[in-house]
Amino acid sequence: MSLFTRSRQLPGTAGGEADADSGGATGEEVTEGTGEGTASAQDAAEAPAGVTASAQDAAEAPAGDTASAPDPAEPPAPDVTDSPLSTDVRDSPRPGWFGWRRRYPRTARGVSVGTSVLAGLLVLLVLLFPNRLDHMNVRSFFRLPVEAIVLAAVLLVLPPKARRIAAVCSGVFLGLFSLLKFMDMGFYQTLARPFDLVFDWIMLGNATDWLRESFGRTGEVLAIIGVIVLMIAVLALCTLAVIRLSNVMSRHRPVAVRTTLVLATVWVTCFMVGVQFGGVTFATKGNTEFLANRVQHLRNGLGDAKVFEKESAVDAFAATPPDQLLNGLRGKDVMFTFIESYGRVAIDDPAMAPEMDATLKKGDETLKSAGFASRSGWLRSPVTGAGSWMAHSTFLSGLWVKNQQRYLNLTSSKRATLTSYFQKTGDWRTVGIVPGVRKSWPEGKYFGLDHIYDSKHLGYKGPYFSWTPVPDQFSLEAFQKLEHGKKNRDPIMAEIILASSHNPWSPIAHTIDWNDLGDGTIFEQIKKEGTNPTEVWKSQERVRTEYRKAIQYSVDSLTQWMQRYGDERTVLVFLGDHQPVPTVTKGSTNWDVPITIVAKDPKILDRVADWHWTDGLKPADNAPVWAMDKFRDRFMTAFAK
Repeated sequence: MSLFTRSRQLPGTAGGEADADSGGATGEEVTEGTGEGTASAQDAAEAPAGVTASAQDAAEAPAGDTASAPDPAEPPAPDVTDSPLSTDVRDSPRPGWFGWRRRYPRTARGVSVGTSVLAGLLVLLVLLFPNRLDHMNVRSFFRLPVEAIVLAAVLLVLPPKARRIAAVCSGVFLGLFSLLKFMDMGFYQTLARPFDLVFDWIMLGNATDWLRESFGRTGEVLAIIGVIVLMIAVLALCTLAVIRLSNVMSRHRPVAVRTTLVLATVWVTCFMVGVQFGGVTFATKGNTEFLANRVQHLRNGLGDAKVFEKESAVDAFAATPPDQLLNGLRGKDVMFTFIESYGRVAIDDPAMAPEMDATLKKGDETLKSAGFASRSGWLRSPVTGAGSWMAHSTFLSGLWVKNQQRYLNLTSSKRATLTSYFQKTGDWRTVGIVPGVRKSWPEGKYFGLDHIYDSKHLGYKGPYFSWTPVPDQFSLEAFQKLEHGKKNRDPIMAEIILASSHNPWSPIAHTIDWNDLGDGTIFEQIKKEGTNPTEVWKSQERVRTEYRKAIQYSVDSLTQWMQRYGDERTVLVFLGDHQPVPTVTKGSTNWDVPITIVAKDPKILDRVADWHWTDGLKPADNAPVWAMDKFRDRFMTAFAK
């Protein structure tokens, strides 16, 4: 055997398949062999004529050292450059990029080991990080997930081909699992609930619309590109990480088997004993429980349509003749007004309460000066953070509309709503003031509205305020000019949706003299004086402050309108549709919103006396809390005769 080359398996020779199945020779082994071959050739070239490197080494070897002495029975080794199985190593393909592995073998080995370590850390990170940002802490990552041990055991017991397939499938699954956790993070931050695998896909389209309307087309495109890149990166990295770990365990099978058995023993022992560190269970099976819950929610979601259909069929007023509906409100103008994101946090939170108390007290005084009285209570919304249309349809239909599928099923059904019952009587003209609608809204017909005024039909020529197309004060003034202020008209039932308090709450308008509203161009200067949403959202406290100011603006606009245009016939019901995002609520699990009835005719409030609501615009802490879907029937019962 030539001493110029180091023994190694050449491609295509016997044993190559076994090497591939066991993970293949490492880059370090190939590099090391190639480097030594080069050195041997150089030594031979520099030796005196007729003296081989082997003889030279033997001559220089210490006495008694037989390891390097040539075997006299072995024939002279052919010159490496003349061997048909060898080529000049200087002309062979360079291992690594530009041959860096051959030039820096120690660095190459360090990179290889480091990459394997990072692959292991990535898999552990995927299994350990929670699906909620408010649960993210250092202690979350000092746990031992049983899923990692099970995955290692499966990869060790499978034969080579099945192991490679399992590694790829496991990597893809871990990548999808990570993306689901990221989706949960986003939904918890916005809607205070996890992502629904059945019903929430349509919400992604709503999210892109919000991005475009709040931050422009460029912001929307950049956000979408970022999400796509993140998804591809997560899937690729997770897959490559599992494949690499599978190869490492295959090459070091005895060590991998022993390590897996030890970790399994530690996990079982800690789980049985209930070992905890800082209140966090060390031996965790949280991912298994997480997936089991998702499977159950998936099954429930697939069967929810039948449940909702049965609930929709029950309507206490479906058979009531039109002339027996809502007789207690005949001749009145009834306004059902939603204030976007007006949640209980605006009233109860210590940081907002002083300013909101002042606004509500001022509103009470404004209404009393015009001869109005009011009573307030609480409703529990089916949504929080977003999803206003589901809250609106819950309030009007008397059904718990908790997801998009229920909303679509409802708006394509014959279920009567509170607004459609007004239309059914034939005694009211029913209209909708919906400044947040900027495109066709076919569901509007379902709600029983004779005419709908969206953002394009209110006469507004001013600027958008982030998501909000029309400031609340202008929307209410437009309602006065287009409908309420007309002479010799029929009574009106109006559904009005005030949008100025919609996320991101910056910039926001402020009330001005009603006579100066004009066509809305006056708001150009007001917007310029406002705050930049990008800057506001860098601070949670600034977000909360702007949110509170937006709610104050909406309440001020509404109470001033009542003082200015309300009369004996006017009955106002206004409420919040849902709590704001967790950034504002600071993770509160409360989904309550305030609701208020305002009227000048004392008989109106006498009909709801048994509701035990609080006098004024601010409901007491102990005021009754109803589920939002209960309001329709209670209201219609109170004003039936």
